[in-house]
Amino acid sequence: MTHSAATEPAGTGRVQRTTRDLTRAAVSGWLGTAMEFMDFQLYSLAAAIVFNKIFFPGAGPAFGLLAAMATYGVGYVARLVGAVYFGRMGDRVGRKKVLVLTILMMGASTTLIGALPTYAEIGLLAPSLLVALRLVQGFGAGAEIAGATVMLAEYAPVRRRGLVASLASLGTNTGTLAASGLWAVLLAVLSEDQLLSWGWRLPFLLSFLPLLFALWLRRNLKESPVFEERPDVVDGVALGGGESRSAAAEQPTSSDEQPAGRDDSPQPAYAGQPAGGAAGTLEAGLRQRKGRAFFLTLGLRFGQAGNSGLIQTFLVGYIAGTLAVDRSVPTDAILYGSLLGFVTVPLIGMAGDRWGRRPVYVALSGLTIVLAFPLMLMIAHGNTVALTLGMILALNIGVLGLFSLESVTMAELFGSRTRFTQLAVAKEIGGVLATAIGPVLAAALTAATGSWWPIAVMLVVYSLITLLSALFAPETRGRDLVRAEDAV
Repeated sequence: MTHSAATEPAGTGRVQRTTRDLTRAAVSGWLGTAMEFMDFQLYSLAAAIVFNKIFFPGAGPAFGLLAAMATYGVGYVARLVGAVYFGRMGDRVGRKKVLVLTILMMGASTTLIGALPTYAEIGLLAPSLLVALRLVQGFGAGAEIAGATVMLAEYAPVRRRGLVASLASLGTNTGTLAASGLWAVLLAVLSEDQLLSWGWRLPFLLSFLPLLFALWLRRNLKESPVFEERPDVVDGVALGGGESRSAAAEQPTSSDEQPAGRDDSPQPAYAGQPAGGAAGTLEAGLRQRKGRAFFLTLGLRFGQAGNSGLIQTFLVGYIAGTLAVDRSVPTDAILYGSLLGFVTVPLIGMAGDRWGRRPVYVALSGLTIVLAFPLMLMIAHGNTVALTLGMILALNIGVLGLFSLESVTMAELFGSRTRFTQLAVAKEIGGVLATAIGPVLAAALTAATGSWWPIAVMLVVYSLITLLSALFAPETRGRDLVRAEDAV
């Protein structure tokens, strides 16, 4: 069966990728992100339900829960280290090699958690091994979603780049729902004794099956066409700084080159695009001072990550604890909102492809600002239906919609020489700052004021940061991803 080229029109002489290649890359990106979020959700639920009794049984209920959640937190520390290490590796030796390593580290550590002996069997060595596996898991996860995002954006046809890249965001819903579903089944069919003795192991051990499929898929995945087309890549390895400068001086500067990853139709221009073909873009990338695109990306990330921490983490506890509403109501609302996200995420991706990234960013962040107080009023003072509707809208507009746009815009803002590294680090720093600090600050403010309005104010502030970042950022739709320099 013949497959048409998916990322390059025939006859350009550039790296060719078929529709089958694109499909494989799309499934690989979606599955890897799904596994990342499934792994972390499996652990977070286990930490809250059983790990305090299995790995920290002599610590008392409160301290045992605290210790279990602390081991959850060390994974986030390792993520930033992994983002730097694997990001640099991905920019140097290719996206594919890194994505094989990250999925292997994540999947293997998750499976091994299910095989760990308990505190009753080996004492303090049990929680020590748990922490070690969490560190390995986080180390790999730090570059997984960034790598999947880069690979999908660099594979995608330019006119469908937003839609294809959004599949990485869609994997977050898949993984969260899969982990939640597994634990829901276990809690429904097993007694507490069965759950504590062997049942808790099943979700972790079963994660071995998608790991095998993901590994097979990624080992048979072709390298990103953009990485192979980079003017500083020779025999699959990026040149160092001095070698790159020599290569830029030696390369022809034909302005008639058709860049890889583009089609024949006109695309929107962007500021600062140098002429001169491969030599021009490599020289521009080497000469450019980095930083502006990185900080704009942090601002874009802040709204999505901050809103996520408030809506998906803090509000669930606030509604159940402070508002004294049954915990199933907000958790069901998150479930329904995540299901709706399977529609929201690709639609926002397509909207960005049609109207550009900046207008959709401005619309979503502006809408979140306008609706922050009305939605929080629905959540805090409405009935169950109003509360559920408010959380569903807040999740899809202020979190999932922005996540869909984030997947493609961040990749387009960075140049090909450092795209993986900058994107991975920006995601992790933005996520830690906004997601980690946000719920703690919200808890302090709501306790001090005795009201819900600080939550709305924080939603406004986070979304305003993203709105301003979008206004200062250039339009990146249609940008040639082979270019070595950042968009700004």
